[in-house]
Amino acid sequence: MILPSRLFRQFRGRKAQLALAVRVTVAAVAAFAIASALHLMLPLWAVLTSLIVTQLSVGRSLKVSRDYLFGTIGGALYGGTIAVLVPHAGEIELLALLALAVAPLAFLAAVKPSLNPAVVTAVIVLLLPELRHAPALSSAIDRVLEVGVGAVTGLLVSFLVWPSRAQEQIRASAARLLELIAAALAELLAGLSRGRDVDALHRIQDGIGAALVELNATGAEAERERSARLSSGPDCGPLLRTILRLRHDAVIIGRATVIPLPDDLQARLVGPIADLSGAITAYLRSCAAALRNGEKPPAMAPVEKTIGAYAAEIGAVRGEGLTRGLPGDAIERFFALGFSLEQMRQNLTDLERVIAEWSSTPPVAASDATD
Repeated sequence: MILPSRLFRQFRGRKAQLALAVRVTVAAVAAFAIASALHLMLPLWAVLTSLIVTQLSVGRSLKVSRDYLFGTIGGALYGGTIAVLVPHAGEIELLALLALAVAPLAFLAAVKPSLNPAVVTAVIVLLLPELRHAPALSSAIDRVLEVGVGAVTGLLVSFLVWPSRAQEQIRASAARLLELIAAALAELLAGLSRGRDVDALHRIQDGIGAALVELNATGAEAERERSARLSSGPDCGPLLRTILRLRHDAVIIGRATVIPLPDDLQARLVGPIADLSGAITAYLRSCAAALRNGEKPPAMAPVEKTIGAYAAEIGAVRGEGLTRGLPGDAIERFFALGFSLEQMRQNLTDLERVIAEWSSTPPVAASDATD
């Protein structure tokens, strides 16, 4: 019973991937059946197109299908046009025509990668008639029809079979990023008193960077769904901007805490810094849970209290003249830390407002949500 339970937990934690596997399978089978029923020349291209179009979210499927269709139509028009207008009776002429077909489209695809399908389509339209002894125009039409069947099938399957919305994926991605920022802040602030585990911090910072790239990509997909009226969630822009500012705060705090505080300052500030670290990291993790579950944001009062206590202790330290004997770079880092913490307080207030907006739109049912 242990092995089935473990497998069940693995599948439960991979609902998005399992849903994608189901959609891809359905799309491939349906595309082949439709292409065969329509007696298309190469049902293989319909199947391959359906696999390419069926993506992790509906928003991403929309973008891929649009790019693939535009590239295919453009490549078919160009390849068919030069095949009809440029004579190519022998092998040398055909090689020259192939170069004429590939070179400009390859340049355009290098400038705009979404046009990559145009190169492949132009080559197919140009060479397939030579192999099958069929007209170039017929080859171009068949290619567009095959890709059209695959794209439409993939889109319909993305909409109808276990659909996955980017609007829900962004909840999980943003929550994960907030948890990573909380872990980074805990490590950074702890470095003021006990030094820093550089390798651990690098792993955390690298994870934040990768998660931020993923979050921005998911946000673009979510906005595409909103524009197509496929979802009615809140605007993703404020959430993305607020998390990006919190990421910047973490970077500035990292620079300000690169060296531990002098012993006399540690004795005065180790307690307030520990309280501040605990309050901020707990708040970020609570915000992550609230965002993931569509709940209201936690109260900011504990963070405000600990930042106020830290500021009061800083004022007392300065009043007693404990910072006068510090080197210039140490004083610069000391005051940069206070500035960055104040900026973080403002950004956490913005985060509270943003999560309150997202709590007004609860997550979808568990069958549609993604992890």
